[in-house]
Amino acid sequence: MKRLLLCLVAAGLALGAAPKPKLVLAIVLDQFRYDYTTRFRSEYTGGFDRLLSRGAVFTNARYVHVPTVTAVGHSTFLTGAIPALSGIVANDWYDRDEGKHVTSVSDDRTQLLGGAGTGSSPRRLLVDTVGDELKMADDGASRVIGISLKDRAAILPAGHMADGAYWFDPASGNFVSSTYYFADLPAWVKDCNAARPADGYGGATWLDHKLPASGRALYTAVEASPFGNDMIERLAENALQAERLGQRGVTDLLAVSFSAHDYVGHSFGPYSPEEHDVSLRADRALERLFQAVEKQVGMDNVLVVLTGDHGVAPTPESNVARRMPGGRFPGNAARDAAQAALVKKYGEGNWIAGSWDLELFLNLDLVAQKNLEPAEVRREAARAVFAMPHVFRVYTRDQLLKGEVLGDDLSRRVMNGFNERRGADIEFIPDPYWIFANGAGTTHGTPFGYDSHVPVIFMGAGIRPGRHNGSIIVNDVASTLATILDVETPSGSVGRVLTEMLQ
Repeated sequence: MKRLLLCLVAAGLALGAAPKPKLVLAIVLDQFRYDYTTRFRSEYTGGFDRLLSRGAVFTNARYVHVPTVTAVGHSTFLTGAIPALSGIVANDWYDRDEGKHVTSVSDDRTQLLGGAGTGSSPRRLLVDTVGDELKMADDGASRVIGISLKDRAAILPAGHMADGAYWFDPASGNFVSSTYYFADLPAWVKDCNAARPADGYGGATWLDHKLPASGRALYTAVEASPFGNDMIERLAENALQAERLGQRGVTDLLAVSFSAHDYVGHSFGPYSPEEHDVSLRADRALERLFQAVEKQVGMDNVLVVLTGDHGVAPTPESNVARRMPGGRFPGNAARDAAQAALVKKYGEGNWIAGSWDLELFLNLDLVAQKNLEPAEVRREAARAVFAMPHVFRVYTRDQLLKGEVLGDDLSRRVMNGFNERRGADIEFIPDPYWIFANGAGTTHGTPFGYDSHVPVIFMGAGIRPGRHNGSIIVNDVASTLATILDVETPSGSVGRVLTEMLQ
């Protein structure tokens, strides 16, 4: 009997939980639709091939909020929260407490480091991230770092307690940060900037696009090319080495967001040669990053998770050519329709305080000056927007607060995205494949599949490789990571643990 008990104990130890990873590598590809993993699969030979061959691939992962935009997707990734809880309701909104337009990470209390002007911070994020929980669990010993071309994409996944977040500043051509994190840039970031990472692309050719020779025009063009992803990958390698991530006896977290897909997709659309090429080049960039991690930490000691922050609609012109629905309106068409209707009914005045994506914010000071009932004004504006062709749904703030909406999945996603304090007065959804955007190209933001369906892939020790076709939500990532790391689930997480992939 004693020998049997010893055998059982030994078996239990052998079947116990896998050791905690030394490094969590959390990767977001901005505007990366799920079908980019399938349409280009035969041409992937690097990082994507590694992930798709050795990882747990979730083929039906979706976001369950509106709007599907960068800030919201990046905040969801490692908080597991919907915008109603996280407070990150859009990229931009009109803050009624501050009486002005704000971004998801704008912070007047900080200064930019490495560039000129005001800095950014995670202070508008109301909940915490996996990285925050990791640092609270070990009294701050873990290191958490975020890297991207965009400030919001570097800051929001890393969380409140991050040791640093770094993003690209096209005004200076530098990687920058904020006094929220420290008083001065670390020496290794200064060394990266001294090498002028973007200047080497001056005059370079990508497909049939020739980049400007120098200056801000060059830096903006680099962001909208595969070279932007290459710069992010090199900075991530430098962070790994300089911060000794994964080598200090604790679990560290590096969140890397590759932004080039978003800029390329907006300009050329998801079926363009440019999107094809930037995906193949991202495959190679990911492989370089994985090789650097292998050399420094060993991939057996690393847990990788990859997703996209949202998808994108096809360009209306490409859809029309396929005899598919679709078309475009100017980005301010809904704002102009509401403004005109309110002027006609209530008189002259600047009735709209701001409009971004699919949201309108009323000038409530003007509403009060005219002694009008805000709910009545909202209804009038909503009627004007809904009267436009190819508007599928319109919601007022009052309907969302009271839950007076259709009980379907689309309306639930709109409610998931509504925060009482920060939410808009009017939200609308265009018909599928119709977009509200200025200029050519395309955009995203809706609850439809092309905007909400993204890959979720886990790879590493304790992960069972394979294809999982059941429906999941991206919010599940945070709960799953917290369980693997044996830390508290982030405070706003609404996801479940993806037990089907755990060994």
